[in-house]
Amino acid sequence: MLRALVAGVCFLGLAAAAAGAPAGPETEAAKKARMKWWTEARFGMFIHWGLYALPARHEWVKSRERLSDEDYDRYFARFDPDLYDPLAWVRTAKSTGMKYIVVTTKHHDGFCLWDSSLTDYKATRTPYGKDLIRPLVEAARAEGLRVGFYHSLLDWHHPSYTVDRNHPMRDDKDFVDKAAARDIGEYAEYLHGQVRELLTRYGRIDTLFMDYSFPGPGGKGRNEWRSDELLKMVRELQPGIIVNDRLDLLDVPGGWDYRTPEQFMPRAWVKVDGRPVPWETCQTFSGSWGYDRDESTWKSARQLIAMLIETVSKGGNLLLNVGPTGRGTFDDRSLDRLRGIGSWMELHARSIYACTQAPAEFPKPAGCLMTYDPEAGRLYVHVLEWPLGTLELDGFAGHVDYAQLLHDASEVRFTEKGGPTGFMPGSREPGAENTLTLRLPVRKPDVEIPVVELFLKKR
Repeated sequence: MLRALVAGVCFLGLAAAAAGAPAGPETEAAKKARMKWWTEARFGMFIHWGLYALPARHEWVKSRERLSDEDYDRYFARFDPDLYDPLAWVRTAKSTGMKYIVVTTKHHDGFCLWDSSLTDYKATRTPYGKDLIRPLVEAARAEGLRVGFYHSLLDWHHPSYTVDRNHPMRDDKDFVDKAAARDIGEYAEYLHGQVRELLTRYGRIDTLFMDYSFPGPGGKGRNEWRSDELLKMVRELQPGIIVNDRLDLLDVPGGWDYRTPEQFMPRAWVKVDGRPVPWETCQTFSGSWGYDRDESTWKSARQLIAMLIETVSKGGNLLLNVGPTGRGTFDDRSLDRLRGIGSWMELHARSIYACTQAPAEFPKPAGCLMTYDPEAGRLYVHVLEWPLGTLELDGFAGHVDYAQLLHDASEVRFTEKGGPTGFMPGSREPGAENTLTLRLPVRKPDVEIPVVELFLKKR
């Protein structure tokens, strides 16, 4: 433990010296540089894991079923993920095409997956008896993945956490009466102390996903969490870290780095005050974040691939969640989807990484999604509905130098209305003005979603 603390302090000293304390508000250019790796990565793995993997019926089971601490303790007493293999987790994420992981350090039930010095309600006090976070962090770094922590602002187990509208014991009058004297300020000290531990014991942490604020009657927000102080500490300890938007500081300059639409797809690039901002949608395979044995509304691999493409086509990132089992494994349903995504990404990753929304001058064809790599000067047409032989791209004539199917680099011949063709110079095709017509094989390629890579002419 001492070695880990020394390493963390040394790292933070070097990081602070390298980054330097900002003299004033961060410029847009500085923020863009700080977030460059993240906006290029586009795809990460969320991991929701904790005691709730044992009841296996949603991570909010303690609140949903109004379970007391005594009721919930049976899971603490039996938590022993004997098959936990963090390197296998990381390699699965990597083979799926994910560039970063975000793992729960503590969820709303208050159970800590690391060896916190501030509580006994932690993995090292369960039958498993070991820190679950450190080996995962080390495995991720060894495999070249960035590391992020999810940390709950809520804590239904802590003795100073006041009863609110989400608390498991909110309907128990005796409990509520006894808890009336609780001091949320004491809990805030605990919250800040644990975040300090996480950001000083494990070296560089790339992202922090704080979850979540619900201000107003019966809720909690920036005043309860002391969010301004908390965020200031986070940025001092980890100058390069990227922080989400759930500290109830949306109106504070520098109070968040990116927006987090959850379990839905925005209609367009997320904007604030009319300006596009960095954003990441967090999504599940089904209706639960934690392992849910009997949940059956699972999305197919194709649906998930389309979700990834659509997210990138709107300038965002996808954080796709896995809920490991109580024994520490990804179940077969998860592995099946991850393998399906990975097979597609193996051949199509360059239509995702470092890509973004296509320029407005290129309208999206019906039945397709488009991504764009501004550095390479390439457009990617993801064909969701395979046409019979041709695909017309209105407005593209005169802009394309070469076209190919991405999965096998086989040429796609094309003709243009009112301009030179890609295969037979001088030919003309009927159709809308400035239309480029792709000559596609009649039979859909044997990939979930085929992609046509368009090499744009240099301007």
